[in-house]
Amino acid sequence: MLLSEIAALIGGTVIGDGNYNITGVAPLQNAEPQDITFLERADRIAVLLRKSKAGAVIVPPGIKPEGFNAVQAEHVVEAFETVVRHFKPPCSDTVEGISERAAVHSSVKLGSGVAVGHFAVIAQGCEIGNNVIIHGGVQIAAECKIGDNTVVFPNVVLYRSTVIGKNCIIHGNTTIGAFGFGYDSSSGQHKLSPQLGSVVIGNDVEIGANSAIDRATYGSTVIGDGTKIDNLVHIAHNCKLGRHNLICAHTGIAGSATTGNNVVMAGRVGVKDHVHIGDRAVLGAMAGIIADVEADARIVGIPATPEREQMRIQIALQALPAMRKEFKMLQKTVAALQK
Repeated sequence: MLLSEIAALIGGTVIGDGNYNITGVAPLQNAEPQDITFLERADRIAVLLRKSKAGAVIVPPGIKPEGFNAVQAEHVVEAFETVVRHFKPPCSDTVEGISERAAVHSSVKLGSGVAVGHFAVIAQGCEIGNNVIIHGGVQIAAECKIGDNTVVFPNVVLYRSTVIGKNCIIHGNTTIGAFGFGYDSSSGQHKLSPQLGSVVIGNDVEIGANSAIDRATYGSTVIGDGTKIDNLVHIAHNCKLGRHNLICAHTGIAGSATTGNNVVMAGRVGVKDHVHIGDRAVLGAMAGIIADVEADARIVGIPATPEREQMRIQIALQALPAMRKEFKMLQKTVAALQK
């Protein structure tokens, strides 16, 4: 495309040669002379472009990068995504219709526009909403419910009575509704506790690949609307997560823990059972949460403490070798004085 055509596509303004020919898209560090890239940080454009070979760059309004053809756009990232989709249309992995090799029980209620891939199994009593896409190999046990426009990727397993809301995305090999890790050990043996609850996933939730959300002992494990869960996350029985949480990879949340809304848990966070994380709290990577966290707190470390306190601890730890030497010298001085 000519640069002027790209500008028309994204509703932008050309700076430089509108007839410059663009044949591809690439991130800044990989861009070649026939590629277009993007930069959204106006304060670093000159520095970042200095080493770039890009033929053109999408920038915010009012920015004129010296020595580069450019397109000014109001929303830089969205504009670049539009250009990427034009040059590299996403491969269609959409399932169409009900595969003859799928096993759908006669009692299942299917909405309009439902697609079920090869070797998927949907057991009795399930309800599948409109425009739901169920990819190959998915196993859906009895009495599950899936809301409109949800996509379930290959090899996902939904245990009995799991409820999935509307507009959700569940990535491959995730298991929802497995038994919780709860045992009665009073007899000296570990006997599995009752597993009579369910899992309820709200609307607009995304769950990454290879994650596990356990069913409640009684009642429901709940994931609130808009929450996004990364790959390889474990959420134990009876947890209740609020709305619009962000849960990053390798996080583990123990049984009956709860969160408010807009909580962020960075990678490898560990949350103790029966604690509550307040609204908008941010838990830093590898934080070990052993007590309730107040709303708006920023917590890091093991055991987790407020961010500023943890910084002071780390500074003190770095000073320990020198302090140890000083202490030994003081010991020798005191011993000499005692003699």
